[in-house]
Amino acid sequence: MKDVVIIGGGPGGLTAGIYAVRSGLDVVLYERGALGGSVLNAEKVENYPGFPGGISGVELIGRMEEHARQVGLSVEYNEVHEVTPNNGCFLLRTRDGEVLTRTVVIATGTGPRPLGVEGEERLRGRGVSYCAVCDGAFFRDQPVAVVGGGDAAVEEAHYLARFASKVYLVHPRESIRRLRLNRKRIEENPKIEVIPNTEVTGIKGDKAVEGLVLKNRETGQTWDLQVKGMFVYVGIKPNSYLVEKLVDLDDRGFIITDERMRTSWPGIFAAGDVRRTPLRQIATAVADGAVAAIWAEKHIATLAC
Repeated sequence: MKDVVIIGGGPGGLTAGIYAVRSGLDVVLYERGALGGSVLNAEKVENYPGFPGGISGVELIGRMEEHARQVGLSVEYNEVHEVTPNNGCFLLRTRDGEVLTRTVVIATGTGPRPLGVEGEERLRGRGVSYCAVCDGAFFRDQPVAVVGGGDAAVEEAHYLARFASKVYLVHPRESIRRLRLNRKRIEENPKIEVIPNTEVTGIKGDKAVEGLVLKNRETGQTWDLQVKGMFVYVGIKPNSYLVEKLVDLDDRGFIITDERMRTSWPGIFAAGDVRRTPLRQIATAVADGAVAAIWAEKHIATLAC
């Protein structure tokens, strides 16, 4: 019987693990992929305290992992398929078998929200990407498109301009209004061309992306844009599927917690981007993880299982 099982190895999960181990609890962290989550996609993190000048997402997570392992956190690359209440505790069905635990910390983060257009799923990984840092170098000297209207789309367009011959920023609004700096940077980058007031209605190609079908939102005019890659930045969705039938979620699927990271089901805590929060940053995920671990320890003290 474990005291705490942490599901997810991003900043929130790793911090929860550090605090739980230091509290003397029997804890394991399960990560189904690579430790770090979305932080791995950050070319440079410039707003996390203690790193003047910035640090790459990969290096930052490497340091967090080193710290977690140093204090004795057990990290296993394992996928949890189901969380089931069991006499006041929980039974977890995983890829490697079953495990009993007194508490669970859900730190599974978010994933990219797809466009939902024809050809997207079929060509995922064959020209359709959701991570410029991961896949940008594959499109060296080729034209690509970035789809989205937020700051992330603008930042990724600038990153892709290092590799691609041309970057089309397909923007749903008439102009980029959010940051003056972004507008100036785009105007000064000859490789980036903004296609405003436009949406993608389809993706062309059999075995790889060959182009996009675009539609002007005002006139309804459609046309084809020849590109070899499409990078999608239209929002995120929470990875809350493991507990969606157990705990309260908001209308977007994010886990609702109180200030102690407690969900509506006693013994299940949530930390980081997967929970409903007004800010999703590395710093806030770290804080969530610390709070979740401390209150998991207090909850365990009340249990008979």
